[in-house]
Amino acid sequence: MRARHPDPVLLVEDTRSLSALYETFLKKAGFQVECAFDAASALTLYRESQPRIILLDLVLPDRDGLEVLRAIHAREPSAKVVVITANGSINRAVEAMREGAFDFLVKPFDERRLIGAVENAAMLVEQEAQADPAAEPAPEDQGEAPGFAGFIGRSEAMRQIYAMVGNIARSTATVFITGESGTGKEVCAQAIHELSVRRAGPFVPINCGAIPRDLLESELFGHLRGSFTGAVSDKRGAAAVADGGTLFLDEICEMDLALQTKLLRFLQTSMIQPVGATEAQKVDVRIVCATNRDPGAEVRAGRFREDLYYRLHVVPIHLPPLRDRGSDVIDIAEVLLRRFAEEEGRRFRGLSDHTRALFRSYPWPGNVRELQNKLRNIVVLHDGDHVTPEMLPSEFAGAAIPRASDPVSMFPAARQVAPAAALDPEAALRILVGMPLADVERRFIEATIEQCGGSIPKAARLLDVSPSTLYRKRGAWSQNTG
Repeated sequence: MRARHPDPVLLVEDTRSLSALYETFLKKAGFQVECAFDAASALTLYRESQPRIILLDLVLPDRDGLEVLRAIHAREPSAKVVVITANGSINRAVEAMREGAFDFLVKPFDERRLIGAVENAAMLVEQEAQADPAAEPAPEDQGEAPGFAGFIGRSEAMRQIYAMVGNIARSTATVFITGESGTGKEVCAQAIHELSVRRAGPFVPINCGAIPRDLLESELFGHLRGSFTGAVSDKRGAAAVADGGTLFLDEICEMDLALQTKLLRFLQTSMIQPVGATEAQKVDVRIVCATNRDPGAEVRAGRFREDLYYRLHVVPIHLPPLRDRGSDVIDIAEVLLRRFAEEEGRRFRGLSDHTRALFRSYPWPGNVRELQNKLRNIVVLHDGDHVTPEMLPSEFAGAAIPRASDPVSMFPAARQVAPAAALDPEAALRILVGMPLADVERRFIEATIEQCGGSIPKAARLLDVSPSTLYRKRGAWSQNTG
């Protein structure tokens, strides 16, 4: 007999035979269960007992299940709602996850999948009850470098990512990470795992683009000895190794179409069949996948299965490129510089002011990975207290930075307010005196965008804000003047 769980479960399922079956499974696992067969009775029971764990069918006779989900979260945002949907309605489950559902189950599902989802929810409820919020440091207070769970940076774009990762980690939903090469997709996947209820289990990464296509199935699902030439012993695949933890499928869009079919079957059944095996085995893994391509474009081009895309693309995260992260490049560079200097026995303590400006203006096409490589190169070949421009690779030779003697470069608003290019910085500031602060901000931003050739991402880098902030402000200005 399993230990009795302290947290009651509200089960909302209008098919009474299924409700009775799920109730039996849950009670056998030690849960107290309250049953509702429509939305009205579900909300009544919820208001009366306020359970923290809810199993919710999305198709109810009197009301849309998503409306019930919203009503529950409006009253208690931390409630863990596991939604139930039919096999042909994955898009409904995706919508529910974006509305804050903890997990989803696709009919038909077995006892193990049901109990696993509910026990994960119960574990998180218990952790939240025991947690001391005052003891949990804010992202910028963790260690010497501002950041979060392996990331470094304090930009608004990354603060949004940190919040998403923190919320997503608490669920068991499949996560689809996109972003340019070198933006930290594996760091993101690792953070999701380390912050989840599966943190004690293994984190198993597999790069679908780095393994030959004819070997990828064996790497993913395993094989038996003698199943093909070179199979000299049995091999456990990544999915079996990750049992109880997280399987990270990097460069998922590189996977062969034939293997995509097998991956889809695995996602639907949680069953794997090693190459050469006659029987399948069940594993319990959470899938996090990533690509540097546009997955929607891959689907349209016929290179990625649409049904697999919708099955994986439950909770999307897009990592911003380094060039859109403002001063994060300086924070990352100085942390890496000190680390590499210690490893190589060098004296470097930071970047010179001129080098900082060059780093801010450089586009970093290879993102953080390129930054790592360039800094390693500098530390190996040079030494000193600070990295100076003379130490930088040739790519920086043509980079331009604003000069303090150029008031129009340093104060772009002066171009709008007074065309005279001969203004000194103090004169440029005096022109702004007496103007409402909102007008100063608008003129400054618009002038910066103009100076950047109309490029909002470039202007955002200069202003150290997220591009979305500038788009939002410009939208508000156009509405006010429309």
